Amino acid sequence: MASSTPVRWGIIGPGSIAKAFWGGVKGGKHGKVVALGTRNAQKPGLSDTFPGARIVEGYENLLRDSEVDAVYIATPHPSHAEWAIKAAEYGKHVLVEKPMALSAFEIDAVFHAHKKSGTFAGEAFMYRLHPQAKKLAELIQSGVIGDVRMIQSSFGFQMPRFMPEHRLFANELAGGGILDVGGYPVSMSRFIAGAAAGKPFLDPVKVAGTAHLGAAGTDEWAAAVLTFENGIVAQVSCAVYVGLDNVLRIHGHKGRIEVPDFWFANGNRDQGLGKIDIILSDGTRETISVNETGHVYSFEADAASLAIQEGRQQFDAPGMSWADSLGNARVLDKWRADAGLEYEIEKPKVRTRTLDNRTLSTTGTKIPKRAIPGVTKPASIVALGFEDFRTFASGAILMDAFFERGGNLFDTAFIYGGGATEKLFGDWHTSRGVREETVLIGKGAHSPLTYPDVIGKQLDQSLNRLQTDYVDVYFMHRDNTDVPVGEFVDAMDAEVRKGRIRGPFGGSNWSRERMQEAIDYAKKNGKHAPGALSNNFALAEMINPIWAGCIACSDDAYKAWLVEHQIPNFSWSSQARGFFTDRAGRDKRDNAELVNTWYSDKNFGRRDRALELAAKLGKNPIHIALAYVLAQPFQSVPLIGPRTLHELDDSIQAFDIKLTPDQIKWLEQG
Repeated sequence: MASSTPVRWGIIGPGSIAKAFWGGVKGGKHGKVVALGTRNAQKPGLSDTFPGARIVEGYENLLRDSEVDAVYIATPHPSHAEWAIKAAEYGKHVLVEKPMALSAFEIDAVFHAHKKSGTFAGEAFMYRLHPQAKKLAELIQSGVIGDVRMIQSSFGFQMPRFMPEHRLFANELAGGGILDVGGYPVSMSRFIAGAAAGKPFLDPVKVAGTAHLGAAGTDEWAAAVLTFENGIVAQVSCAVYVGLDNVLRIHGHKGRIEVPDFWFANGNRDQGLGKIDIILSDGTRETISVNETGHVYSFEADAASLAIQEGRQQFDAPGMSWADSLGNARVLDKWRADAGLEYEIEKPKVRTRTLDNRTLSTTGTKIPKRAIPGVTKPASIVALGFEDFRTFASGAILMDAFFERGGNLFDTAFIYGGGATEKLFGDWHTSRGVREETVLIGKGAHSPLTYPDVIGKQLDQSLNRLQTDYVDVYFMHRDNTDVPVGEFVDAMDAEVRKGRIRGPFGGSNWSRERMQEAIDYAKKNGKHAPGALSNNFALAEMINPIWAGCIACSDDAYKAWLVEHQIPNFSWSSQARGFFTDRAGRDKRDNAELVNTWYSDKNFGRRDRALELAAKLGKNPIHIALAYVLAQPFQSVPLIGPRTLHELDDSIQAFDIKLTPDQIKWLEQG
């Protein structure tokens, strides 16, 4: 049941959009503005511009204010994520002016913070809550223009001159059109494509973008084409230095719909009547208006306030839900990437602090540490793989979180992303100053370049990209049985003697026989012996290799060898790549990789028992799968690859589980 008490709003940032939101709250029914947070409380006119609001010096002081329930964040783009995350930490609900953050990765971090705190978080695309949007969806679904085939949507205006210090141009303020106004035509296109499919929104299956980057390195005009699974194609454009026509056109096979300036419902920041023109193929024209005279921001303000009163954490459609905001941001990310637009504030020399603007903490304990033979530093019980990230700003969010939770073991390889993963780690540890607190895994000599002389040559390049002069652990990424194993041992031993490998080395995807042969050779010839392995090991045994040349060590003979020699195994795909989630099942055969690699009666029996044990322990089967790898009688180091903060924190739940030998045997054999 909704509370009848008005939501008490505070505003962070006293700009013109904040004034518009103040008017919306005043014109609504479910909230009131009680405070304004500013960095200059002495600025003239604040009390006149925001009558009735207490002026609070400092944004954090506003978040501490016990008389504020929710905050509207109207600062420049780069600080949206910071204050939205801090608001969650103070237990405050947030409505964040669009864009909610600079990327989908940042927005995901904001939502993760609010999911944990149980607070509301919404992105302020005001037009989505105006009655005009709902009417548009109704018209599309009525078939008045037939099947929707194309969408054209623009939002562009002509600034009077180039002003590098202005937020619309300034690189340090994430200026340009794509983030400032490009989100409108993108979100509208996704909304219309969704309405045509009977859904709240639809994400495109293909995005191709371009832009003109000006002297400040920001996009002054830009365009993109979005292709949707239902065949709809959308042409979107935006600008801060070109006056576009700013008309939404929805083309169907019977005619088209036109809506000028849809983001203000054909009006301004005070009022929009919501007029919609329907032009049919025979020349018939009809103008429909929702005739809404209320303040255009009152619908957004009331929708957010009502969600808070009802205990919801996100907008209902047609407002921007969390999935909607993330989908929109992913389109903008791709558009920016295609245009070559990365802000200086997203690069490692500038972004030296966490997303919520703190110095990286080194005291985390959620991820335990242990000693690994041959490694001089304590290492976390799991290693982080992060090869899915292609920019520093995206990868640093996850790496910071892993490190702050106690993780310090990082998995890289010469081949990952053509070196992008190595460069990302190098930029991250350099910007954070934590190389000596981390344990670094390096890999090289992947097929077809699996030869002894390649090891040193690739290590030269790797260390340069990694911005360090050594790795803590090293693996050959593949084996080449046409080469005598002693030649590989000699090559890796040479790197140990040079100090470029300072801990154990060994093979990734090496057979038990080959590992034993390498150890025997080293002992016989006075060389450093291989002291680590990196093969697949999981509760589900790999039936067929995921990639060519891959080898598992989950069978009884290999496990017995690992126990006998106490060789640590750094296990990739340690949770069987989704086999222990609801992506898999005896009747689910749409994922070819899962079916080919893991589907067997034996593995489904193990999955059934993991489900049963998870239910008893109040966990998920994926937690049981990770706990199994950690509970082996040899040192077993899982490599995990979370893509989001939620996935990272979910993995951490497995550390609470201490499986007994009897439970391990039962999981394996029943």
